[in-house]
Amino acid sequence: MRHRSLPPSLAQVPAAERHAALLSLGVSVVLVTVKFVAYFLTGSSAIFSDALETIVNVVASLLALYALAVAHQPADLDHPYGHGKIEFLSAGAEGSMIVLAGVVILVHAGHALLHPSLTVEQLGTGLVLIGLALPVNALTGLHLLRTGRLQGSATLSADGRHLLTDAAVSATVVLSVLAVRLTRQGWLDPLAALLVGVYVIWTGKRVVRRSTAGLMDEQDERDQTLLRGILNEHLGAHGRQPRICSYHKLRHRHNGRYHWVDFHLLLPARLDLAAGHSIASALEHEIETALGEADATAHLEPCSGSGCVTCSQQNIEIPQPPPSAPAAG
Repeated sequence: MRHRSLPPSLAQVPAAERHAALLSLGVSVVLVTVKFVAYFLTGSSAIFSDALETIVNVVASLLALYALAVAHQPADLDHPYGHGKIEFLSAGAEGSMIVLAGVVILVHAGHALLHPSLTVEQLGTGLVLIGLALPVNALTGLHLLRTGRLQGSATLSADGRHLLTDAAVSATVVLSVLAVRLTRQGWLDPLAALLVGVYVIWTGKRVVRRSTAGLMDEQDERDQTLLRGILNEHLGAHGRQPRICSYHKLRHRHNGRYHWVDFHLLLPARLDLAAGHSIASALEHEIETALGEADATAHLEPCSGSGCVTCSQQNIEIPQPPPSAPAAG
């Protein structure tokens, strides 16, 4: 391991993640231009809220590129667990910007409601421009969300959810512009903007909540179910080989996309150190394979043997250590 981190570089980011992040940035830059043109043509509060939300997309996309470059730096002595938590920080910053954008949208919409003399013009042009932006945002958001889930990237997942939120905002704006055009009731426009602002704030809070959970090492219920399922399969007289007596103190957390797992493993006291190490290494390898990017560590303890069906058996298979298996804790 290196003592100091290397300078962040997109070259070490997997191609799928790099391309998705660059696509998000490019799309956001184009769409923020389109939406502000639509706003200046129409003066619509609803369209302004959509354009403001897209500014956040641009900033968030730049932040995502930096976060991905840092996250993929190798571990070093200063960061022995790697740099993955930068992704949670990036997602939290994006969520905070979304909330701030929602507050600004509410203020602007409230001002428009208090000044009914403000007129909305060239609605047809604005409708076309926002209508074109909607499917682009939705498709890009789905692509980022899918890539984020496949790659285990909190940054791309947050960016994908943000773009899908932007698409939902655009859909609301299209409906409000149509309503104003058909009814000639100008107050519907700032009312729609108020609804958009509330939705944007709610979405931002959800993104912040997910990032905070990662930073606080909140237990992932899906990982918990998976880990207990693996270990339970090796318990008792009818368990899979290598059989174990019991386990406890199972803990797990995320460091970005990387999983860290540790647990205490009880084995028959008659087994020697080499046999116990082989069993622990096999279980660690099974867990790491199931989780993907992971590091599992087992702490060995002797079983008391009192009433333990595993201890009473003589046919416990001692597996060969898997390739590059980590030593038991």
